[in-house]
Amino acid sequence: MKITEKIKQPIDYEMELFEQKFLLSMSSKVALLNRITHYIVNRKGKQMRPMFVFLVAKMIHNGEVSERTYRGASVIELIHTATLVHDDVVDDSNRRRGFFSINALWKNKIAVLIGDYLLSKGLLLSIDNNDFDLLKIISVAVREMSEGELLQIEKARQLDITENIYYEIIRQKTATLIAACCSLGAASVRPNTSDVETMRQFGELIGMAFQIKDDLFDYGNEAIGKPTGIDIKEQKMTLPLIYVLNKCSSKEKKWLINSVKNHNKDKKRVKEVITFVKSNGGLEYAVTKMKQFQTEALQILQNYPNSDYRDSLELMVNYVIDRKK
Repeated sequence: MKITEKIKQPIDYEMELFEQKFLLSMSSKVALLNRITHYIVNRKGKQMRPMFVFLVAKMIHNGEVSERTYRGASVIELIHTATLVHDDVVDDSNRRRGFFSINALWKNKIAVLIGDYLLSKGLLLSIDNNDFDLLKIISVAVREMSEGELLQIEKARQLDITENIYYEIIRQKTATLIAACCSLGAASVRPNTSDVETMRQFGELIGMAFQIKDDLFDYGNEAIGKPTGIDIKEQKMTLPLIYVLNKCSSKEKKWLINSVKNHNKDKKRVKEVITFVKSNGGLEYAVTKMKQFQTEALQILQNYPNSDYRDSLELMVNYVIDRKK
């Protein structure tokens, strides 16, 4: 059994029911819209977001979820899918998860309108059911994600990222969404309790570890084998590079910054940067930091009684670190 299937096992029933409810939550009287939303549902990825929602809800609520849990999972998927559709337009991307993106098949104008439609459906699903606490969790996440992306763009122009700014960028850009899923799972069954904040912190820690793992893939892994160097080509400052920049000589620092800024399309130069980062302990440092976030996340779970749901969340935390792509 694949690890993702094992993680999903205790919530198989909920996930199947969620699929149906999620499709219904997107329905419209416009045939074109329904065609596109069916396409979106049929090319789903690992579904880690709703899995976090249901596993957290069941872990802290004696294995039970409520209608609010399904609505919360649907809202987070609706609003997050809206941001992804808009992202593909912004990035002029033709692919998402190996499928054609909405803008590639239906052009930018329709893609932007679809994004707006999904966003409004998400907002209304919460408002119609008075789930204002859940809506707030998701809205804060979307605001932070936008700020994180813009902060990264701003800093990429200057390449003056400190480790603290890097953590702030990945906290907002990546960790905030997983944090929202976990706190939303808690709020759906135990609103206004300390679990809501505890689970938010848990999700944030996983998100931080997840992003650092992504950074490491740029330097190669067992599955891909060769380094990709994509982050360097895109002038993204990742943790291995930031660490090395802060500890090398000023001459080396100059060379590194010049390479990333002005020679990022030169394959040979990118390869040299990767080798330099590797030989100066950049990867080991990033792995140590990633494992710190992992340990803290696992410690939070220890405060909850033993259950299949807690086991799955532990597997999820470890999967984030051990995944091969």
